[in-house]
Amino acid sequence: MFDKEYDVIVVGAGHAGSEAAAASANMGASTLLVTMNLQNIAQMSCNPAMGGIAKGQIVREIDAMGGYSGIVTDKTAIQFKMLNKSKGPAMWSPRAQSDRMRFAEQWRLMLEQTPNVDFYQEMVSGLIIEKDIIKGVRTSLGVEIRSKAVVLTNGTFLNGLIHIGDKQFGGGRAGEKAATGITEELVRCGFESGRMKTGTPPRVDGRSLDFSKMVVQPGDENPEKFSYTDLTKPLTHQRDCHMTYTSPLVHDLLREGFDRSPMFNGRIKSIGPRYCPSIEDKINRFADKDRHQMFIEPEGWDTVEYYVNGFSTSLPEEVQFKALRSVVGFENVKFFRPGYAIEYDYFPPTQLKHSLETKLVEGLYFAGQINGTTGYEEAASQGLIAGINAALKVQEKPEFILQRNEAYIGVLIDDLITKGTEEPYRMFTSRAEYRTLLRQDNADLRLTPKSHEIGLASEERLKRMEEKQKASTAFVHFFRETSVKPEDINPILESVDSSTMKQSDKMFKIFARPNITLDLLRKLDTVENYIQQNNLDSEVLEQTEIQVKYAGYIDKEKNNADKLNRLEDIKIPDHFNYDNLKSLSFEAKEKLKKIRPITLSQASRISGVSPSDISVMLVHMGR
Repeated sequence: MFDKEYDVIVVGAGHAGSEAAAASANMGASTLLVTMNLQNIAQMSCNPAMGGIAKGQIVREIDAMGGYSGIVTDKTAIQFKMLNKSKGPAMWSPRAQSDRMRFAEQWRLMLEQTPNVDFYQEMVSGLIIEKDIIKGVRTSLGVEIRSKAVVLTNGTFLNGLIHIGDKQFGGGRAGEKAATGITEELVRCGFESGRMKTGTPPRVDGRSLDFSKMVVQPGDENPEKFSYTDLTKPLTHQRDCHMTYTSPLVHDLLREGFDRSPMFNGRIKSIGPRYCPSIEDKINRFADKDRHQMFIEPEGWDTVEYYVNGFSTSLPEEVQFKALRSVVGFENVKFFRPGYAIEYDYFPPTQLKHSLETKLVEGLYFAGQINGTTGYEEAASQGLIAGINAALKVQEKPEFILQRNEAYIGVLIDDLITKGTEEPYRMFTSRAEYRTLLRQDNADLRLTPKSHEIGLASEERLKRMEEKQKASTAFVHFFRETSVKPEDINPILESVDSSTMKQSDKMFKIFARPNITLDLLRKLDTVENYIQQNNLDSEVLEQTEIQVKYAGYIDKEKNNADKLNRLEDIKIPDHFNYDNLKSLSFEAKEKLKKIRPITLSQASRISGVSPSDISVMLVHMGR
C-alpha cells in the first residue's frame, strides 16, 4: 500500500502536527501527515481564538519563520485586539477571535496546496524502532509505513479519558475516540510517561442569550494582523464579544454538585492548568470572590454557537445548566454541548533535546501536548521546530535551535527540556528574561534571516524584512541627525504639558520624552514630509518609535544577553562524569545526570543547580 519510504511522518494533525508537516515539506522533505480524522485538521478544540499574552508573540514568531498559523488566523479572524497597549511595547500581545470552521478549512486547504505533503486517515498504534533508531509507524489496521524520522503530535488523544460529572468515557475530545498503543510502546522503550488534565466550557446557542444585559467587548478601532506577508489584510469589520459575571447564587448552585465533581471526588488524579482553572476550581480556591468574569465569544461569522470563556467545568451537565441559567443574560440559555474535562498521557519533556528529538530514540520527535504544554500557540511553535529539525536530520544538516534571547519559542523549549513540567505549561511574558528584545513587532527582524538560512523562510519574506529594517534604521537616523527649532516644537510640547525648549536640539532627544509620540511629531512638516516621501508604512513607523523611545532599555538587555551567552558557548562533553566532582551538591548531580545539559548556560537554569555548582564545573573544565 505504501511502496515508498517517507522522509518524515507526522502523527496527529492538530496545531503542532499541521505546522510540523508544513515546515518539513517546505524544507523539501517528503512528508506524510497521519491523522484519525482528516475532517478535523487544526481543529480548535477549546476556545476559538489565537494569540493573547505572550501567545501572540509566538504566533508572530511562527509567521516570521514561514509557518502558517499567522496567515490562517488572519484569513479566518472575526475580531482583532492588541492587548496591553497601555503598557510598554514588550507587553503588547496580538489576539484574534477566529471562525472555528473556516480556521480548520483554511489549514487543510493550505496543507493540500503544499508540495511534498501526503495525507492518510488512520490511527497510529505503534512505532517501528530498530536499534534505538526510528524506522516508521504501524497503524491499527497493521499497515507499516517506513520513514527516516517521525514527529509525534498526539494532543490529548493518548489514552484520553473524558469526564462529565460521575460519567467517564474514552475519547481524545468530544465525539472522537482516544488513541491507544503508542504510550505502552514508548514505555517499553524506557520512556517515562505521566497524566495531565485539561477542560473546556459548555457551548451555547446565541439565540437564547440576552446580550443587552452584558458588556460589549469590541475589537480594536484600527485592527492590525498577525502575518508579516502581503497575503492577508487587516479586518474591515468585526464581530463583538460580550462580558458578564458569575454571582454568589451561581457559586452556590455549582457547589451543590461538588460531591459529584471528578475534580474533587478523586476520579481525576492528574494536574490541570493552574492559569486556566475550571469554574469549580476558581470558586474553591478564591472563596473570597463573589463573582468571576465570563467572556462570551462567537464561534464564527455566521454560526449562532458561542464559547463561554471562563466557565470550564466537568460538573454534571444538569448542574452546569442550572448554574449557567442564573448568570445575567443566560436566563433562557440553551446548550449545544456541556463542558467536560479530559485526562491524557504526556511524556516529561526532560527526555528531549533542544531540537525536540528524543534522547532515547534517534529520529523521533515530540511536539505539543505530548510534552506537557497547553495552548494552540505553544503546540504550533513546537510543531514548527520539530518539523524543521526532522527535515534537517534527514538532510544530514545541523539541528536548528533558538536561544532564550532570540525567541519566546526558545524560552518555551528551554523551559520544557531543562526544567520539565508537572502541570500543563503555558507561556507568559514573565517567563522571558529578555522580553524587551522579544517583542511582537520585531519577530521578523529576529527570526526571518535565521529561517531563510536553513531553507524555510522564502526569499520574498527576507526581502520584505530587509526593506523594513532599512527603512526604520534610516528613519531613526533622521531623528538623530535632524534638529528642530524652539518656535516649531514648543507649541507641540505645550499641548502635552512637556517642558519647552530655549534653543534648537536634535529631534531624537525630544522624541525620547515619555509623552511625545510620533503622531504629535507628525505635526511638523519635516517629519510628515519624510514619511510621505519615503512611503513609510505602519510597521516601519511603529518599529522606529520603539527603537527611539526604548533605545536605552534595548541596549541594556542586549548587553545582559551577550554576557549570559558566554556560558552558552561553553559546551559540556557528551559523557561528562558528574560523580567525579566531589564539590557538587547531591541534588545538582542527580539533576545534571538526568537532564544531561549541553551547555553551562543550560545547566545553570536547572532547578536545584546553584551558582556555586556552576563555579565548580567552570573550574573543573579549566575556564
